[in-house]
Amino acid sequence: MFADHRPHPPLPMRRSRRLFLERCSTGFGAAALTAMMQCNGWGNSGGAAPEAVLPDDAALRTFHHPPKVKHVIFCYMSGGVSHVDSFDPKPKLEALHGQPMPVQVERTQFNRNGNVMASPFTFKPSGESGLPISDMFPEIASVADELAVVRSMTTPVNEHAQGNFVMHSGFPFMGHPSAGAWCSYGLGSENENLPGFVVLQSGNAVVPHGGLSLFSSGFLPAQHQGSVLKADQAEAIRNVRARGLRDDQRRRMEFAKSFDQQFLNQAGGDPQVEAAIENYETAFRMQTSVPELCDISDESESTRRQYGLDSSDQEKAAYARQCLLARRLVERGVRFIELSCLTKGIGAGGAANPWDQHGDLEKGHRAMGFQVDQPIAALIKDLRARGLLDETLIVWAGEFGRTPFSQGSNGRDHNPQGFSVWLAGGGIKGGTWYGATDELGYHAIENKCTVYDLWATVLHLLGVDHEKLTFRYSGRDMRLTDVHGNVLTGILS
Repeated sequence: MFADHRPHPPLPMRRSRRLFLERCSTGFGAAALTAMMQCNGWGNSGGAAPEAVLPDDAALRTFHHPPKVKHVIFCYMSGGVSHVDSFDPKPKLEALHGQPMPVQVERTQFNRNGNVMASPFTFKPSGESGLPISDMFPEIASVADELAVVRSMTTPVNEHAQGNFVMHSGFPFMGHPSAGAWCSYGLGSENENLPGFVVLQSGNAVVPHGGLSLFSSGFLPAQHQGSVLKADQAEAIRNVRARGLRDDQRRRMEFAKSFDQQFLNQAGGDPQVEAAIENYETAFRMQTSVPELCDISDESESTRRQYGLDSSDQEKAAYARQCLLARRLVERGVRFIELSCLTKGIGAGGAANPWDQHGDLEKGHRAMGFQVDQPIAALIKDLRARGLLDETLIVWAGEFGRTPFSQGSNGRDHNPQGFSVWLAGGGIKGGTWYGATDELGYHAIENKCTVYDLWATVLHLLGVDHEKLTFRYSGRDMRLTDVHGNVLTGILS
């Protein structure tokens, strides 16, 4: 058998795109399949499973180790929840109630310090694990066996704005990327029609002290900054409205895209220009995806009741909607979701820090606990029932704890020396507590932890070595954990 070297008839000079696809592959179907495989992480994997590599928009090309989770939900308790009134019981406070502190008192935010103050809340063992949780959170107590409580968290700052920046970015000032931005940058998006980092708000929720810079992408490409989504407004994301994507609109967008590409080329591929173009294109695609996300008419009445959407308490119902949308965002592949507390009338803290009770702590904390307790417990149960909790990590934290002594007659000041946070979900050893504060709940004395340790652990569960997720900026390889951080292996399953 010899090869046929006779000349073939010349191809026509004018070739249609259809002919090109037919000759180069097997047509439109193969092209569409290739695009879908790339979006779902199949690209360059040599036929491996989708989990083997990251999406094409990820800064990391492969996971550093097999991931335990794909998504993070950050329930941020702005203002500083009192650990000695929630997840870290201290009988010694009751024994010494009303007496002067038996140890040296560190300077506090307002430095108007009183005597030892017993908790007005009652603790009881919860779940099969016996995890102690106060009656501020009766519904969260019902999912105690899902929680790993870290009782020895610390922070180097004692003021709200600085504390918020540290908890979000690891640094006490603006200009550094939020943890959500780092996750979006490093791991990419599983849904090209939605942002990788979404901040949910509803009702009278406002941004904590520090402002929108808390959700900033900092020196990372701008498309990774947090997109604020108003969960209960007709226009959930500003200037993104529901409308049919007509053919003429699509043609206009393609026409504009061609100019954008020319400008990007002229700018030498400037990453900020590229990020701006990506943001415009994502906003275009969100015109259909965001309204569909926020339309919860397909949710059952039992689900709505489970979350508390039917509550007569407006703040609770509004926070419940955030929790429900968080589950829907997880279902749609969003990488990082942050929830926002709402201000809560008389007895609660200021609008930007509603957990901040320098006076009348019992009333304010009970009101805030009532707001978030049922919705968060429902979120955990719903994710578990749908088989999503094993691929989702929930992080619950404020910027610091509160003092074991009173401020005034019945409030507590800020305490950064030792406080509690908790995690739940994939890769977490539920029904456990890690670390300890002293018998007064004042200083962390066992397995002392930092915010860097917390985020190192989150990244580890996402399949990322926190020391290798870096971005070159000002001559230095920057990272979320700076030059610190150790994975909290004691809470991992």
